[in-house]
Amino acid sequence: MQTEQLKVTGMTCGGCSSKVTNALKAVNGVDDVIVSLATGQATVQYDEKLTSPEQLKSAVKEAGYGIVASNVTELTQGKGCCGQVLLNH
Repeated sequence: MQTEQLKVTGMTCGGCSSKVTNALKAVNGVDDVIVSLATGQATVQYDEKLTSPEQLKSAVKEAGYGIVASNVTELTQGKGCCGQVLLNH
């Protein structure tokens, strides 16, 4: 098992953190997910034989949120769960 820490942008409420949690749990090979709205952090335990950090990041982006990678935010535009258009940068 591997652990990946993801910095998630665009979460504004508990519904957002739930949406990110569900998106990550849907990835094949993910064992456990803890998402903190307060810190914008997602901690994911996964089987590295079944998935990769890139697939985890992709799942977050597809859910409508951004990811901070290597001190640079990848731009992601989405509506989040509250219906507001979010542009993360």
